[in-house]
Amino acid sequence: MPTTPRTPRTHRRDTPPPRTGGGEAETLRGFLDYLRTSIAGKVEDAPEPQVRTAAVPSGTNLLGLLNHLTHVERAVFLGEEVQSWPATFRAAPRDGVAEVVARYREAVERANRVLDTCTDLGAPLPGPRPGRPAPTVRWALTHMVEETGRHAGHADILRELIDGATGR
Repeated sequence: MPTTPRTPRTHRRDTPPPRTGGGEAETLRGFLDYLRTSIAGKVEDAPEPQVRTAAVPSGTNLLGLLNHLTHVERAVFLGEEVQSWPATFRAAPRDGVAEVVARYREAVERANRVLDTCTDLGAPLPGPRPGRPAPTVRWALTHMVEETGRHAGHADILRELIDGATGR
């Protein structure tokens, strides 16, 4: 793989995991919001065109990861249908960093409004899910911590390859 010149390494202050209350819902939501903030921060100031350039053979890129997570947030918490999961890993050519980050943050806000109405982790998530059962709130939160954490780890590596930036 050809290498491109990188600017000197920049280190962000590493933010430790959140200290949450003792409740299960507060802990899950605290870690999910921590990971959401982390991945958005990895993308929000990344340079074009590197932010959409694949750094690994699978084609994974920073902008695509955040675009994918936007679709996952909408599917899990808002019940939106996704026609092609592989297609969610690519941002539209007209969408820049600011647009993709804003769309992600908007999806997170909408998802959090849904979660704010959920008091029972064992209950199904509210919202439309034509032809399929809704997952429990607990399952959705646990899945999103896993999904967002996995892709935040990918984003850490991709961002460091782009310009040496590290830290959460």
